[in-house]
Amino acid sequence: MNPTAEKFLQDAEQKSFDLKHRQTINYNIGKYNNAVRQGLEQYHNHDLARERASYLKTETINHLGELLLDFEEHFTKRGGKVIWAENANSALKSIEEICKKYKAKSVVKSKSMTTEEIHLNEFLEKKVIEPIETDLGEFIVQLAGQKPYHIVTPAMHLSKKDIADIFVEKLRIKPTDDAQELTLTARRILREKYLEAEIGITGGNFLIADVGAVAITENEGNARMATTFPKVHIAIVGIEKVIPKLEHLDLFWHLLATSGTGQKITVYNSIFFGPRQADELDGPDEMYVILLDNGRTRLLADAEKREALNCIRCGACLNACPVYKNIGGHTYNTTYSGPIGSVITPHLAELKEYKHLSFASSLCGACSSVCPVKIPIHNLLLLNRKQSVEEKQTTFLERLGFKFWEKAMLSRKIMDFFSAKIKNKWLKKFFGKTWGKHRTMPQIADKSFAKEWEEKMKI
Repeated sequence: MNPTAEKFLQDAEQKSFDLKHRQTINYNIGKYNNAVRQGLEQYHNHDLARERASYLKTETINHLGELLLDFEEHFTKRGGKVIWAENANSALKSIEEICKKYKAKSVVKSKSMTTEEIHLNEFLEKKVIEPIETDLGEFIVQLAGQKPYHIVTPAMHLSKKDIADIFVEKLRIKPTDDAQELTLTARRILREKYLEAEIGITGGNFLIADVGAVAITENEGNARMATTFPKVHIAIVGIEKVIPKLEHLDLFWHLLATSGTGQKITVYNSIFFGPRQADELDGPDEMYVILLDNGRTRLLADAEKREALNCIRCGACLNACPVYKNIGGHTYNTTYSGPIGSVITPHLAELKEYKHLSFASSLCGACSSVCPVKIPIHNLLLLNRKQSVEEKQTTFLERLGFKFWEKAMLSRKIMDFFSAKIKNKWLKKFFGKTWGKHRTMPQIADKSFAKEWEEKMKI
């Protein structure tokens, strides 16, 4: 077993029996579920909206190259600059060059999973450039020295007391359990950082091809602050985030809000068409969009699984997944956790190292049923499993075991040859330390159904 998979199993077991952790997650996801039920009331036919979104995203992915070139053409016409990054190193090198050009000592960042994907904060710190997370949840986990727990709500695993303790330790404030006071403390600190930073960095929820714009949706206004005060704005966006037309935001913004947080629409919705124009009063002097590949074209080339690129990062599949709710986001030890993370991570990174994630699922289909763009996530997990077997990413003993299992299951003669006592002994020997560690092992009956039926028919 590779070290990544072994650590996953150890962490999963520890988190599954951490009652405090499970209580916090169940409470927070319970609030989310209630909010989603209310948010869905705005739809006359939610499933029809999902069908339309699925169709549009699938068409987009099938014509991805053309639409990205359209985006670049329109964005550069207004003075924006587009950088194509094949991988994380390419993106980081480009960001370093921009930081050097503007002599940046600090950058303010709004919430962005792509910056987590390329490990931007760690890179900037090595270059003696201070990265400041301005999303409250991201700010909290940054103070705690942790990674985001969830695609949408990075501090979901922390209670109010946990956050207060972090603020007391890191910010030297007086102990308090007042959530408003904690929020105001963060706000006071971050307001100063906006004024000091030379560069603002964001992600992008959507790239709009026909007008060459980046659309960002948020609830705190921090992305607007990060793109207004600094003179330079860098948006790092995965190439799959493109949509064909501006008018499609009417569909996607609502679906993203409802599935992500249960809102009808998020509080702040911004569209960035490029740097500040001559007749505009605010905005950055320079705007760069880094189009990040980082394994996405590898997934695009796989016709069976490319539908995973339709994802709009709402996080709904995480909240629905019984495995995620038990083992938590950090256990996955990847940027993208939960069902969708288990699908895409083996393709964005290495299948050999992360194939175990595709097996960490009950295949109940809850993830697929809540996806706003109708990605058949549970089917894609099965296809990942199939690929890992076909590429012989499994151990020799595992392959041998399944060969024997297949041969036995296809032969009633072999199945009946061994007694129930021997079968139970084998089950205990081979699965007692895994399946049977926290469960009662199943007991095989003395007589098989076939034997019982045969005897019955003779009577």
